[in-house]
Amino acid sequence: MPIITDNIFDTHRLLFNGHLQTIVPALFRKPVLLPFKRERISTPDDDFLDLDWLRQGAKKLIIISHGLEGNSLRPYMIGMAKEFFNKKYDVLTWNFRGCSGEINKKSIFYHSGATYDLDTVIQHAAKAYDEVNLIGFSLGGNLTLKYLGEYWPLHPKIRKATVISVPLHLESSSIKLSTGENRIYARRFLKTLKEKVIKKAVQFPDQINTMVLKQLKTVYDFDNHYTGPLHGFKNARDYYEKCSSLYFLKSIKTPTLIFNAQNDPFLSTQCFPVKMGKELENVYMEFPRFGGHVGFSPRGSKGIYWSEKRAFEFIDSEE
Repeated sequence: MPIITDNIFDTHRLLFNGHLQTIVPALFRKPVLLPFKRERISTPDDDFLDLDWLRQGAKKLIIISHGLEGNSLRPYMIGMAKEFFNKKYDVLTWNFRGCSGEINKKSIFYHSGATYDLDTVIQHAAKAYDEVNLIGFSLGGNLTLKYLGEYWPLHPKIRKATVISVPLHLESSSIKLSTGENRIYARRFLKTLKEKVIKKAVQFPDQINTMVLKQLKTVYDFDNHYTGPLHGFKNARDYYEKCSSLYFLKSIKTPTLIFNAQNDPFLSTQCFPVKMGKELENVYMEFPRFGGHVGFSPRGSKGIYWSEKRAFEFIDSEE
């Protein structure tokens, strides 16, 4: 597919770099009230997932997956939900295990490759709809791509997907996240990840040791000691290699748009696979010069975020 790399939207002139384009929308985007209804469903391993629904009797459904240490009600999730709900879609935003405000029941939590939980959500939600479309942000984007390339046969009602700010290559992106100016983001992620491990250790003292927590300085360290081993991987590298969505792109049969900003401070150069993208039949790639990480804020305060505009254009088109 052709790769689009031009600056195809105007960002606010005061948001002149990737950090500002990442931080300002995350901290200062005005909340929008939408009539979400929560539903708790059980997983096959007797855990639970919390789903937030916007229903209006539509026959088309959008399922949206959040990023690392996010949740279903983050501003970027609500913004995307609002765009599709206003355009007459039903919308489902869901929380990964342990992200809905209540710690989950099992010793595992969530990770970039936990496609079994996304499949549980799809199987539960798709019954009432003629078509299902997927959207994923950051970690949720990696999860979505891996799911599309891994599950076969894919659920027959899945039609299209859009993913935004995706760390296609997990190891190099994890290293980048913990270096230089990016350490401020890593510290924020680590704080809440460590808090979850402490709660897990109370539930499972024989399986989870917290003695090493104070020594962990990077997300890579955390994944090496906890995320990887807790979820059946040897270490962080094994986890990253087996779960990086970059390795699943060639297997994707569903029309899919990857939307990554070139100035995204979280993403390594491996997350912009131009050569591979030109050879893929079903995966479209757009790499605008600006946007930051899960940013893409409009030039004016009342405009539509570019990621939401592009997601709707791609998913709603007849192509």
